[in-house]
Amino acid sequence: MIELTVRYFASLRDAAGIESETWQTHAHGLRALYEELAARHGFVWTPAHLRVAVDGDFAGWDDAPRAGSEVAFIPPVSGG
Repeated sequence: MIELTVRYFASLRDAAGIESETWQTHAHGLRALYEELAARHGFVWTPAHLRVAVDGDFAGWDDAPRAGSEVAFIPPVSGG
């Protein structure tokens, strides 16, 4: 099991009710990590609609999460 920090942006932050959290996981990929968190918080976005970043750099959904990392899930945003 690894522990990492997860950050949420925009509608994901609204759905989770928090900006970030410490999370422990056995997930072998970032997609599986997101699925755990989506089940916990009721996220409606699928990975196909999101970007994921690890320690400030965009990452692939099949990349493995690393202990101590900061993972950010970023939904599409609109602005005016």
